[in-house]
Amino acid sequence: MNKLELVEHVAAETETSKAAAAAAVDAVLEGITNALKSGDEVRLVGFGTFSVKERAAGKGRNPATGDEIDIPASKSARFKPGAALKTELNKTK
Repeated sequence: MNKLELVEHVAAETETSKAAAAAAVDAVLEGITNALKSGDEVRLVGFGTFSVKERAAGKGRNPATGDEIDIPASKSARFKPGAALKTELNKTK
């Protein structure tokens, strides 16, 4: 499912226009992004938790030349599914 399909799903489920659904989806994504940028976790009970993981700087190798390169420290978003989501995913039909 891509963002357009998600917007269409939200519009159908809430019986609103696609424009209103797109605005709602964008607002949710912006809220999650802003919370993560400020270092907060986003916990959606039953769905999961979004958090930020920091990676330390390190050394690597350029596969083409074999030269050693510096890899800078970085942050990345992580998602840990909640119990209800795990249960739903593992249901047998």
